[in-house]
Amino acid sequence: MHVVTGATGALGRLVVEKLLDRVPASEVRATGRRPEALDDLVGSGVDVCRADYDDPASLRSAFAGADRVLFVSGNEVGKRLDQHQAVVDALAEARVGLVAYTSILNATTSDIVLAREHAATERMLADAGVPHVLLRNGWYLENFTMSLADQVDHGMIGASGAGRIAAATRADYAEAAAVVLTGAGTTAGEVFELGGPGFTRAELVAHIGRCAGRPVSYTDLSEQALTEPLLASGVPDHLARLIADSDRGAAAGWLDAGDDLERLLGRPAEPWTDFIAAAVRSALDTAA
Repeated sequence: MHVVTGATGALGRLVVEKLLDRVPASEVRATGRRPEALDDLVGSGVDVCRADYDDPASLRSAFAGADRVLFVSGNEVGKRLDQHQAVVDALAEARVGLVAYTSILNATTSDIVLAREHAATERMLADAGVPHVLLRNGWYLENFTMSLADQVDHGMIGASGAGRIAAATRADYAEAAAVVLTGAGTTAGEVFELGGPGFTRAELVAHIGRCAGRPVSYTDLSEQALTEPLLASGVPDHLARLIADSDRGAAAGWLDAGDDLERLLGRPAEPWTDFIAAAVRSALDTAA
């Protein structure tokens, strides 16, 4: 049985869909806090059940009989250590054959705040003796398309300097996870640093401008100077500081990657230029 946690989220749901391209539905179990959100999968033969990181009993039930599990990291930054420990304990108790954990690029060497809980979770898995591989995912390309129309009109600010950001689409990360979960050659202990070809924010903004048919400005700031306008625009304090800290990490090279994603996919990742071009067209059409 191939189990996917967090299947009610965007990445987890995509992984379920990619698994269904590779194995029978009867061999897939989709789990999440709100299993009712997965009801549409039941008709296709997928097993659906509840798995709440705050409810250890639900985790034990979800992992019963599991051979391979995709452990999607929780999204509650600051609460994940206890939640992830509960997941690891349940995985160990279930004696799962192989776990793939969605971590972050350069988790054990990066000094960005977001890496801390991921590095700790990687240690939990090792200390518990759970056979596992690490899918150290980079940023989602979708993260750069949420305010495109506004960015075209008003420009973009950041603090990543000349640092390259190896982002990829959720769909490509999901396919890589499905490859690992179903691959006969997947070996416990492997670490995959995943991301597409890197770009700087200046390159990103220049491309957005070309796609929009007009110049778009980019202003590179210090970490502190970036935090202030984020706070002024209504971004919560903890999130503003995480964004600025992550940009600082990008400037230091912690968000760049090699070609592990391409090797897992057996093809190039979707070009960021193509993805952004399509997103710009959509954003401008919507704003028109």
